[in-house]
Amino acid sequence: MSRRPDGPLRHGWTTGACAAAAARAAFEALHTGRFPDPVSITLPRGERPSFALATQRIGDGWAEAGIVKDAGDDPDVTHGALIVSRVAANPEGGIAYRAGDGVGTVTRPGLALAIGEPAINLKPREMIAGAIADAAAVLGCTGDAVVTVSVPGGAELAKRTLNARLGIVGGLSILGTTGIVIPYSCSSWIHSIHRGIDVARAAGLVHLAGSTGRVSEEAVQRLHHLPEEALIDMGDFAGGMLKYLRAHPVPRLTIAGGFGKLAKLATGHLDLHSGASEVDVAGLATALAGLGADANLVEQARAAGSGGGVLALAEAAGLPLAALVARRAREVALATLAGGIAIDVAVFDRSGKLLAHAGP
Repeated sequence: MSRRPDGPLRHGWTTGACAAAAARAAFEALHTGRFPDPVSITLPRGERPSFALATQRIGDGWAEAGIVKDAGDDPDVTHGALIVSRVAANPEGGIAYRAGDGVGTVTRPGLALAIGEPAINLKPREMIAGAIADAAAVLGCTGDAVVTVSVPGGAELAKRTLNARLGIVGGLSILGTTGIVIPYSCSSWIHSIHRGIDVARAAGLVHLAGSTGRVSEEAVQRLHHLPEEALIDMGDFAGGMLKYLRAHPVPRLTIAGGFGKLAKLATGHLDLHSGASEVDVAGLATALAGLGADANLVEQARAAGSGGGVLALAEAAGLPLAALVARRAREVALATLAGGIAIDVAVFDRSGKLLAHAGP
């Protein structure tokens, strides 16, 4: 996760908001021959931003406009991407959505969209429909349209997302609930966690594994012989995963990660990012004392400065600190889930070696 810049953070706009604004501009051009530039739309919470057009084209029975996405100060994978909406007449009435170049298609059940649908999520569809309805009211025409959303280069950008694991192939998803990107809210990551759980449940999987990183994910997959669809890249968002599972349970969950991240969970932190929580080195030193460490070792642990340093002292002394952290992390997870899900916790080192395991 990128380091936050110093000073006030600038909000940005979602791909859904950009697609909606581009669709409105294209719809107006289709009916008048002129592109509004900048173009304004109303977002779900009433904000009315304006967007400058980066591209505009018009042809026989169609018009398209493109907007460069500005994600503000958020380290968004689609920041700077061109979001293009092409609008054509829809003789069948209403609004139909199509996936253009760089926008994915749904291929697995469990998402809010049916298999075969373009990966333009429901809220962005609502924003697009609302923007076109507003334009149609001004122009005095019907809002029937076929809207094709494209993101040139989106297929390559999608490789940096979890779309393939979710069964979205061929490109990106068009996302955004409010139309606004809040810097470092990591809403797209949490969205992927939730959708990953939805897809796994729809596939009938009974055992999922949430991991803090790639090494622990690969290690827990080997440990429990899990299919890829069962793997949830929770990253630092243990709370985001656990709270969603509380409302959308599965029979069994494994939480996998490195010692430092799981030591945070063991002390009750549900956001494991370094900007939101710290390893309690003093608490780990006290835990060593409870495991039988002498006073000298406890003082060395207090001065270690990091969870990894305390762990190294514990391992050298033959004390099962990693096992204690695994048990306590499991207790926190069980309490957060409030019952109904069997949980085990696996602690791995940086090479993927299992250090400790707690639970069934």
